[in-house]
Amino acid sequence: MRVVLCCAVALAGVLPFGALAQGRPSTVAMSCVQATRLVAGQGAIVLGTGGQTYDRFVRDRSFCEPTEIARRAFRPTRDNPQCLVGYTCYEPGRDDWLGSDF
Repeated sequence: MRVVLCCAVALAGVLPFGALAQGRPSTVAMSCVQATRLVAGQGAIVLGTGGQTYDRFVRDRSFCEPTEIARRAFRPTRDNPQCLVGYTCYEPGRDDWLGSDF
């Protein structure tokens, strides 16, 4: 019983750090087709986009909050500097609904 308890405590201390050490997939390490398929397959996923930058990409608007809209997201991949990876969600501003003339 004591051995099991010690192992459980040791694992509890190791697991959170192991999860932090895992990197997120990066668009610049994938082909355009791979990145697009990953977003389509997951529905919503956070991907690195080069260096320390990252973003959340979605397959369609159904993965956005009710007040958000989806915007096409072009990001660099291994074989395409402007790959349509999927969409990003954002909260629209006044100009998105009324136009810039108002």
